[in-house]
Amino acid sequence: MTADVPARQDVVRRVADLVPTLGRHAGWAEEHRRLHNEQIEALAAAGVFRLRIPARHGGYEADTTTLVDVAAELARADGSLAWTASVYWIPSWMVGLFPEPVQQEVFDTPDVRVCGTLSPGGTASPVDGGVRVNGRWRFITGAHHSHWQEIIAIQPGPDGQPIPVVALVPLSDLHLVDDWHTSGMRGTGSVTTIAEDVFVPAERVLPLPVVLSGAAGADVTMYRAPLLPVASASSVGTVLGLARAARETFFERLPHRKITYTGYDSQREAPVTHLKVAEAALRADQADFHAHRLAGLVDGKCVDGTPWTLLERAQARADLGEVCRLAREAVDIYARASGGSSIYSDVPIQRIARDVQAVNMHALMHPDTNAELYGRVLCGLEPNTLYV
Repeated sequence: MTADVPARQDVVRRVADLVPTLGRHAGWAEEHRRLHNEQIEALAAAGVFRLRIPARHGGYEADTTTLVDVAAELARADGSLAWTASVYWIPSWMVGLFPEPVQQEVFDTPDVRVCGTLSPGGTASPVDGGVRVNGRWRFITGAHHSHWQEIIAIQPGPDGQPIPVVALVPLSDLHLVDDWHTSGMRGTGSVTTIAEDVFVPAERVLPLPVVLSGAAGADVTMYRAPLLPVASASSVGTVLGLARAARETFFERLPHRKITYTGYDSQREAPVTHLKVAEAALRADQADFHAHRLAGLVDGKCVDGTPWTLLERAQARADLGEVCRLAREAVDIYARASGGSSIYSDVPIQRIARDVQAVNMHALMHPDTNAELYGRVLCGLEPNTLYV
């Protein structure tokens, strides 16, 4: 099964046209701590869930620049929506590293959604024909609307040493714990999932290092990159879009706002406003540079097939961190300039500010963690993590 693959601009335009409709459900998603079914249906109709699925399975095999641009548009409507879409893209890409029968099993579901995590949360005990998994995994974005979950578990190796493995498990085999009570990214529904004595056949289990390395000589271009640069480029558009959303909501309210307890009847006339909006816009521009440099690095190396250097891998993480830092700073400027009335729940800027803060706290997105890793490699030291 193959699909007609739309051009990047067509996908982005398709999603941009949905922004007003998708945004109407943002409040509902935050209140109910999961996406609205109509948001999921709209993304499916737009082909968003096909972007990182191989063409032979009906997918679009989109490059990561497309992912950045699509996620940035989605985040204009709802940061939680964009983040959930980007999370689905990463495990969907990972499925393509499994044997062909496994890919067929997963991708045979139309607009299949695979959630997952890169953090070990359970054990995989070898049994005849596969492994038996027990454990719990937190922060599983989009679990409520997923068909499969990619999990990381620890399995005893042949020499008795533990090795991390990646396993694909139907969501119907897992228990969902409704524990997603958070200050930001509430609409992502990133609940905890639990496996109790779940059997996973051997063909649906791979060593984590195999998945982390990607497939350098793959026929499908998008697999010629390691997982972490791919995941970084897949995630970064959400943060870029949150900065754009903050700018839009700020300027929408600006003509009708005065600065209380001052002589300014219009906030637009105050020099401090001019300075702050310029500062925020420049930070967002810088974030855009790092986001597209990251995607350009991933896409370029996928096309030419040259080996990844350690420095390039670390730079990918550094670019991700910089987008998070700069976008958070831009959003914070707009939020602080929005006045006391902006704390009401029907004013989007307060949700945007909480969402961008939540993303910056993510272990793989944190600007300081990523900058330290980059600096460590620049100083000639080995990275102190597998996730590079």
